[in-house]
Amino acid sequence: MSNDNPLLHLEGLPLFTAIRPGHVQPALATMLTETRAEVERILAKPGAGRWEDKIGPLETCELRLKRFWSPVSHLHAVTDSPELRAAYNEGLLELTRYQTDYAQDPRVYAAFKALREAGGFERLSTARRKVVDNALRDLRLAGVALEPVAKARFKVLQEELSVLTSRFEQNVLDATDAFALSLPDVERLSGVPDSVRALARQEAHEAGEEGYRLTLKAPCYIPVMVNADDRDLRKQMYTAYVTRASEQGDPRYDNTDVARRILLHRHELAQLVGYRVYADYSLATKMASSPAEVERFLLDLAGRARASAMAELDAVRALALASGHELEAWDIAYYSERLKEQRFQFSQEELRPYFPLPQVLRGLFTLTERLYDVSIAELEDVETWHPDVRFYEIRETDGRPRGQFYLDLYARSRKRGGAWMDECCVREPHHLPVAYLTCNFSPPGESHPSLLRHEEVETLFHEFGHGLHHMLTRVEEPAVAGINGVPWDAVELPSQFMENFCWEREVIDLIGAHYQTHDPLPQALFRKLRAARTFQAALQMLRQIEFALFDIRLHGDFDAGKGSVHALLDQVRSEVAVVQPPSFNRFENSFTHIFAGGYAAGYYSYKWAEVLSADAFSRFEERGVFDRETGLSFLHNILERGGEADPRELFVSFRGRQPTIEALLRQSGLVTETGEGA
Repeated sequence: MSNDNPLLHLEGLPLFTAIRPGHVQPALATMLTETRAEVERILAKPGAGRWEDKIGPLETCELRLKRFWSPVSHLHAVTDSPELRAAYNEGLLELTRYQTDYAQDPRVYAAFKALREAGGFERLSTARRKVVDNALRDLRLAGVALEPVAKARFKVLQEELSVLTSRFEQNVLDATDAFALSLPDVERLSGVPDSVRALARQEAHEAGEEGYRLTLKAPCYIPVMVNADDRDLRKQMYTAYVTRASEQGDPRYDNTDVARRILLHRHELAQLVGYRVYADYSLATKMASSPAEVERFLLDLAGRARASAMAELDAVRALALASGHELEAWDIAYYSERLKEQRFQFSQEELRPYFPLPQVLRGLFTLTERLYDVSIAELEDVETWHPDVRFYEIRETDGRPRGQFYLDLYARSRKRGGAWMDECCVREPHHLPVAYLTCNFSPPGESHPSLLRHEEVETLFHEFGHGLHHMLTRVEEPAVAGINGVPWDAVELPSQFMENFCWEREVIDLIGAHYQTHDPLPQALFRKLRAARTFQAALQMLRQIEFALFDIRLHGDFDAGKGSVHALLDQVRSEVAVVQPPSFNRFENSFTHIFAGGYAAGYYSYKWAEVLSADAFSRFEERGVFDRETGLSFLHNILERGGEADPRELFVSFRGRQPTIEALLRQSGLVTETGEGA
């Protein structure tokens, strides 16, 4: 294999400083040619009764292709450009074609089936047996048993879906980046924190403008909506945000038809392989047994939260009326924050100075070290894609490397919004797992480090939880190592679990210290933070349920060829929501989680896994947040096991019993400590 193309360097970390868009197509052509030839050689070999005969070598081929594509996909997300986007889109289509051909090859299925039925199957490791069982299931879901005409149609649908989902996400990014509101002076920014004003001034300077420039990126948009006294400004920003990628905004980025076509393709694809609707197809790989079970779960939670949510909204409405306004959608975040300030006598902006990002990181690393008996160190001279990116290594107590991760934490142009963890390299014999951890926080100012809101601290802990799941695994079969092979509705367990630590005094003392005085968060302010934890928890829960119910129904009996996606969302809102947005709101057109991010008929997993994570953390509440035995038990029973076993079995191994919903309800303020309704 040629060493001239940096993307063909697969043995170490990606050579990010050398990678250019022009490298993608030649490297992919080489990889696909060599992979096809190797797969043919493997399938032509006699014998299939041992792992080493065919399955192990086939898995190695898949792993190398995945490792090759990882930096391309990641760069597309964090350093998008027209040239890279074109190369990515073309490459994604070719890769999808290869993957569909491979998954529909009856010889591949026969090889896995032969090993499954061989006499030595039960003597294989737990991980290898799981790899085989998962593969047989996934190959059937990919249409391996279809007749030739149906196979060809399935392949076309997969290829077109790869194009459509990529276009959906790119439209959201482009629509977000296309908006900017230029303000000549500071007059309209009354109430907006100084740090956000400085960011807006910096945006204007970089655009060659005077004054201030507001964008729809989270570090700007959220603080403006929460704090700007100018109601018209909030309305202007809100309108731009909720009409992104829709017919209400720039028609170049309208996702309305893209979403409809994605739904039609998914429905047809599911029916080709014998499922009535796409939700049934999606749940074939998840813990939940049916869309009906998901709906029952969501509606039960909605019923428990609705009365509290109505009371929470009424309180916000009353404050707005007292200020002379009927409550509108662009007022909710603003008056909610004012209400919180009244009730708890503090604001998120008061907390920011106590959560400088360097201190939060040090505390997060210390917590991890104490819980899981590891150490974390920064490594210098590692190639990255941006000067702000850092690189770290997790080590065993004897100094041996356990895993590594890139940390890219600041918002910037042409970087996808939100926060996520993704795989650079998966654990396998002789190879460390490596993760990408990405957020979109405000960058440091001229005189201060990046200062986080407490909810941003939670976001960092959440993504780091995903990263630990990936990096601390002991499983050495990549297909079930770390997050691989974990049912989608259980994969959020380690991430949501980590969020709980952000509310404990002992952890706050690790992650929180004033960036100027280095004083710890005052106890009075900590008590206010804790008291505010369940503030509007019912409203937030209903919002998640609204999205999840919309998702499961959208991929259920909804007919995208006849019905309106927006009308379905309105119907769901009328059933479970207490907040009814204005008619121009087009949230669905930027709902990348379900249309481009893998959560199709799976958005419910956030609440499903939250039941597990709250119950898991309750063991720490019982024994202490730094309890060594409990931390190591979570490490050994959850984080290290990856996808090699059923999540229910792993949970019971850790908790000693089946999960219950009580911890989540208590955490959300929906029941008291005594178990009575709140």
